Amino acid sequence: MPKGIYNVPKAFNETVKSYAPGSPEREEVLTTFKKMYSETVDVPLYIGGEEIRTGNTKSINPPFDHKHTVGQYHEANKEHIEKAISTALEAKKKWANLAWEHRASIFLKAAELLAGPYRAKINAATMIAQAKTVHQAEIDAACEFIDFLRFNVQFMSQIYAEQPASSEGVWNRLEHRPLEGFVYAITPFNFTAIAGNLPAAPALMGNVVVWKPSATQIYSANVIVEVFKLAGLPDGVINVVYGDSAMISETLLGSRDFAGIHFTGSTRVFNDIWGKIGQNISNYKTYPRIVGETGGKDFVVAHSSAIPAQVATALSRGAFEYQGQKCSAASRAYVPQSIWPEVKKLLVADLASMKMGSPEDTNNFVSSVISEGSFDKLASFIDQAKKDADAEIIAGGNYDKSVGYFIEPTVIVTTNPKYSTMETELFGPVLTIYVYEDAKWEETLVLVDSTSEYALTGAVLSQDRYAIEYAMKVLENAAGNFYINDKPTGAVVGQQPFGGARGSGTNDKAGSVLNLLRWVSPRTIKETFVTPENYRYPFLG
Repeated sequence: MPKGIYNVPKAFNETVKSYAPGSPEREEVLTTFKKMYSETVDVPLYIGGEEIRTGNTKSINPPFDHKHTVGQYHEANKEHIEKAISTALEAKKKWANLAWEHRASIFLKAAELLAGPYRAKINAATMIAQAKTVHQAEIDAACEFIDFLRFNVQFMSQIYAEQPASSEGVWNRLEHRPLEGFVYAITPFNFTAIAGNLPAAPALMGNVVVWKPSATQIYSANVIVEVFKLAGLPDGVINVVYGDSAMISETLLGSRDFAGIHFTGSTRVFNDIWGKIGQNISNYKTYPRIVGETGGKDFVVAHSSAIPAQVATALSRGAFEYQGQKCSAASRAYVPQSIWPEVKKLLVADLASMKMGSPEDTNNFVSSVISEGSFDKLASFIDQAKKDADAEIIAGGNYDKSVGYFIEPTVIVTTNPKYSTMETELFGPVLTIYVYEDAKWEETLVLVDSTSEYALTGAVLSQDRYAIEYAMKVLENAAGNFYINDKPTGAVVGQQPFGGARGSGTNDKAGSVLNLLRWVSPRTIKETFVTPENYRYPFLG
């Protein structure tokens, strides 16, 4: 391959805008928010070049103002899903053979659109339908999504540039083909960036995709579709469907042409999908790639040498930014008795100062949880903690869904390290703390490692380097993303590739070259220039 062909624009992390009072970006996003909030959208299925409106619709309601409607989306039936498969496979004939530079250009253009003219729109959409503050929307829907698009192009060029050695008279080559069939992308509500990356990453590598966004993220997903279309993504490469999850998965996983799944969601759903793939394994043309990031019960463990203010901040930010609805959010913490009184004082003060409400009010640090189902589940655990003798709520504990699904940031302190909220994934603004004896540091680390089935993120705070090293070794398998003297959230593309193992997924590290390697099937080519014409070797005499 000609030298220099892989000199793509160097990827860089998008700068986070401040949205400080008086800043132009603040005025733009709030103006866009108001405009979008006063309008309604009609979101169709996108199959090939068609916008399909089935008439079977569901409304889109902001979770912080659930009586207000900002649009509706159309649900698919089985025939639409079958059409999405055939359309994708037809589109693959051209897309898989398109020069990689042209695929790269489309997604680089999408990144520039998001960084510029579509930044306010993608952020406002995320604020409205996913109840993110402007800062949380900015670091997700704008910056992280842009980073995924830019870095994936760089990673792709690295994959293609890596070639095997060649011996005398032989030229060895390695090519990376897209998978044989289509990829199914299932995306969550909580990160617009993940929703965009899961279909985009396989597509960049020459695959075609059927994408099912979360029902509570369709509003911003529709903006992603708009951006991809404007960037020049050909019809049929990414087909977008909504509707009954069981029917959609059964149809797609039942296809002989199913080649892989890119998933972020619950462990239970992922396990069910894996089981269905196993049942159908003899039906497929090829063994499907199964890539998934699932649940987490993420921890913060403080050593007696830790600085209380740093522990309190790691907890208040790590547990309650975006209402604790990050896969990486701190939901269980272990604090030594010696520093607990100061940590408690600072943490309670932090929570007392947090304001809650609509994301349109930039004074609010938190907003609502995503849905009534989530609200009801969280409220039931809070109510139970109020009754249990081995639990005490020291902050928050109130909730109200009359206008929006609002739950106060809540801190439970337990005397039982195996208390239900220390083990159960809640996905909301509830943090449970176990206070341990300083002398039981090593014992507590074993407890941290053994308490949860998950292994997504975790953090240790300490000023003692020996303690940090020991914690890293004991907790080696407890977190795929491990943080030292920081909160367990905020992974940056290209800097902290994201993913966990155990019950948290396949750990294929989104935001790295490792993830893209899952969406190609390598072919080794050996070309011999002077081909032998006699079977005899010299040893035969």
